[in-house]
Amino acid sequence: ELQMTAVTLDRPNGSVILARVEELIRNFPKRAEPYHLLLGGIDQRNESEFRKTLEGIAGSKEAPDQVKQVAAGHLRRLDLKGKALDITFSALDGRKVDLGAMQGKIVLVDFWATWCGPCVVELPRVKAVYDRFHERGFEIVGISFDSNRSALEKFVQERNMPWPQYFDGKAWQNEIGRKFAVTAIPTMWLIDRDGKVIDLQARQDLEAKVEQLMRQSP
Repeated sequence: ELQMTAVTLDRPNGSVILARVEELIRNFPKRAEPYHLLLGGIDQRNESEFRKTLEGIAGSKEAPDQVKQVAAGHLRRLDLKGKALDITFSALDGRKVDLGAMQGKIVLVDFWATWCGPCVVELPRVKAVYDRFHERGFEIVGISFDSNRSALEKFVQERNMPWPQYFDGKAWQNEIGRKFAVTAIPTMWLIDRDGKVIDLQARQDLEAKVEQLMRQSP
């Protein structure tokens, strides 16, 4: 039986581990586990290697369909920077959300869930940025990975989160998350006033990043 454990490809012995994972894929080309190991550490590699590996998986004839879909999602995310993000939905509270119609605003897209400890820890910082910059044109769009609608509604109300929330009840199978292979939360993306994605790792130093965008914007 094939046994799998998590690996990190950027450690000193990362190249050895990578070679072993690739060998597992050659030996078990139709099993999903080796591909998930590879994809799990792939963000630690440089972009050209990242893209080459993703394209190889997405175009594989033997890889399981679910793995190819994840690889395709990684490729979509990799191609986002500097481009518009096409997301439209009816929010949890009934609001219509269209990122394409939000040009002129600086937008944070926040992938999160009420059951995610780190997401809850980040929330006061996210709210502080919203409170500081909202009147100057800063918006947040939440993408919830929750499966319980009433629990999400209660949480949003109790925590006084006024921004719209995407909810489809599918948790990790969240349609927007799957489209862009968002496999860890919290994940935060920043969109500038031109509607272009400029940062796919906005969580770190969020306030400073938004402040800098405010200075650059007319």
